[in-house]
Amino acid sequence: QVQLVESGGGLVQAGGSLRLSCAASGRTFSTYHMGWFRQAPGKEREFVVRISRSGSSTFYADSVKGRFTISRDNAKNTVYLQMNCLKPDDTATYYCAAGRYTLTGLDADYWGQGTQVTVSS
Repeated sequence: QVQLVESGGGLVQAGGSLRLSCAASGRTFSTYHMGWFRQAPGKEREFVVRISRSGSSTFYADSVKGRFTISRDNAKNTVYLQMNCLKPDDTATYYCAAGRYTLTGLDADYWGQGTQVTVSS
C-alpha cells in the first residue's frame, strides 16, 4: 500500500509559478513510477507528466512541455511538480499517482486526494 498526500496548490496569476509536492508513505516508493494528473471542472482527468523509478526518465503531456518539471527524491519519498508560466487553462485539481509505466503515461495504482491550482487571468 502507498498513501499519497499532495500539497502546494493555490491561487496564482497567469505567468506565475507554483511547486506541488507529493509525499508518499511506505518503503516501496522507489519501486513505482510516479506521475501527476489533473482534472478541470466538467472535464475528464488527464495525464500531465510521469517520472521513472530512478528519476532518470520523464514524459510530459504536450500541453505542459517546457513549462512544468517533475522531479523526485527517493530518500524523502517525495515527488515534485514545478509549474512555471502558468496559464488559466492550467486551472484544475492536481493529483499525484503511483503506478506502472505505459507508452502514453502512467497506469495508476494509487492516487492522492488532490490539490487545487487556480490560475487567474
